[in-house]
Amino acid sequence: MLNVGTKAPDFTLSDQDGNQVRLSDFLGRKVVLYFYPKDNTPGCTRQACAFAERYPAFQAQGVVVIGISKDSAASHQKFAQKYELPFLLLADPELQAIQAYGVWQEKKLYGKVSMGVVRTTYLIDEQGIIVQAQEKVKPDTNAQDFLAYVEGVGTC
Repeated sequence: MLNVGTKAPDFTLSDQDGNQVRLSDFLGRKVVLYFYPKDNTPGCTRQACAFAERYPAFQAQGVVVIGISKDSAASHQKFAQKYELPFLLLADPELQAIQAYGVWQEKKLYGKVSMGVVRTTYLIDEQGIIVQAQEKVKPDTNAQDFLAYVEGVGTC
């Protein structure tokens, strides 16, 4: 995981519609960048729907919301359509951003060890600096926690 105060690594990835998106395209705006393990799984669906529900409030604060997983753009498109997700989902099958942000880590589940994406969320300021970072976030409260932080009424 990257630390607060670190320059956010730039990347170029495909969104759910196949468009190339660069993080640096959003300089001058705050960005909530959240990494999640897999489309259409229970926790990831709850997390995405929570961001979708609060998306108008993030927009009112001028904040861009971007979700990233190693799923394909086609998978993201189906996921976004199924749950009417109004924000960008970026495909990172080569783990370019996932590794740059330090979220590809060893995970243990039922005694089995494997590598995977640790659910992590970053808030990046207008200059491209990480101003908030949280790993192992809870899918149900992640969006609300970051919205409260952006609105200045809470801490992550």
